Amino acid sequence: MSKRYGTDPGAPFAVREISFAVPRGTLTTILGPSGCGKTTTLRMIAGLEAPTAGQILIEGRT
Repeated sequence: MSKRYGTDPGAPFAVREISFAVPRGTLTTILGPSGCGKTTTLRMIAGLEAPTAGQILIEGRT
């Protein structure tokens, strides 16, 4: 999935083409430097932000 802030094709990406799977029953962390999109990714997973492109599947459902 990706997230851009703004509708202009040149708008900056907050998250660009991220894809990962979290196996059931595991503890997973998201690590990275400040400003790399960790919080935006978590907000999209929680449903607080909508991805600009792609989708979020939880147990095979959007």
